[in-house]
Amino acid sequence: MEDRPQSLAECLSTIRDPRIDRTKRHKLIDILIIAICATICGAETLEEMELFGRSKEEWFKRMLELPNGIPSHDTIGRVLARINPKEFRESFLGWVGSIYRVIKNQVVAIDGKQSRRTHDRRKGKGPLQMVSAWGRENGLVLGQQKVADGSNEITAIPELLKILEVSGCIVTIDAMGCQTEIASAIVEKGADYVLAVKGNQGLLLDDLTKYFDWALEDKFKQTSYTYHQTIDGEHGREEIRRYWSSEDIGWIRNKDAWKNLKSIAMVESERTVDGQTSRQKRYYISSLAGQAEQIGKAIRGHWSIENSLHWVLDVAFGEDQSRIRKDHAPENMAILRHIALNLLKHDKTEKVGVKSKRLNAGWNESYLMKVVGL
Repeated sequence: MEDRPQSLAECLSTIRDPRIDRTKRHKLIDILIIAICATICGAETLEEMELFGRSKEEWFKRMLELPNGIPSHDTIGRVLARINPKEFRESFLGWVGSIYRVIKNQVVAIDGKQSRRTHDRRKGKGPLQMVSAWGRENGLVLGQQKVADGSNEITAIPELLKILEVSGCIVTIDAMGCQTEIASAIVEKGADYVLAVKGNQGLLLDDLTKYFDWALEDKFKQTSYTYHQTIDGEHGREEIRRYWSSEDIGWIRNKDAWKNLKSIAMVESERTVDGQTSRQKRYYISSLAGQAEQIGKAIRGHWSIENSLHWVLDVAFGEDQSRIRKDHAPENMAILRHIALNLLKHDKTEKVGVKSKRLNAGWNESYLMKVVGL
């Protein structure tokens, strides 16, 4: 018999309360549940979270203790600023782990995102940068890691990989993550990789460019390869993607530095909009066998993190416009938004998009209760 999945409230209850006892007029779990529900239903600021809580106070009283009513926006802000982000992240991972099942060959896209308005110039604090892992088939955020101040995604990605369950998956990363150490870390987690190659790996990019230029001109007469093509288009737009993949890699300089490297690939995108055509070539290395169709699916799957996560966070949740800046609050708010999005994505009872689900949750308290699992 399978263990019962942990509820979100059970996972959040593991977070230590950062406040001293005499200041605890509101329970920590009550504050977090109100903040998550408010975010699900459209609140983007601390003031809007308080307003949502007050508008739903009688409903919240049926599920939460609320010893002193609904917390003020100042209280919500202080708590989010002081909660240990590591503990919040671990509670998130514990909950995701209870609802997420590894799907063999699932694409797990890893990419970074900056929250532009979380900077604080007076304190010399730059904007929050988070690296997230997105499960393409599950449609869930699987984990996140803050990029340390003064650092970049190269240091954050290995830390994120340490906490992810990706065995049997295909991890895709854009050019920033095309590093030998990151390739090794992915393989050590029991996963495969498809990594984009750009200017930060100058010699490798030069090698791949020259190789595929030669192979195309020669029509691949002197090397083995696989080929796949996709065509998409509507409303005056057509995009043709051509994928070539080869296991002919013995000639690559420093090949052995890339753990389990088995194939290389090139994608040629031909985009026609209103009669104007543009072309672009991109290059990849992979631990997968040189099957162009499988590698092509992984490459296309990577962009789901932009369309289904980053775009939704900015457009639907207003993340890029958030001015919540104090202490740990920006990082904790990013995790909170990930929780809200996962809850909405995880609900399969309504066959509509995230925007419609959020509206429904705001209108229908029974549906909100179902989404949050109260």
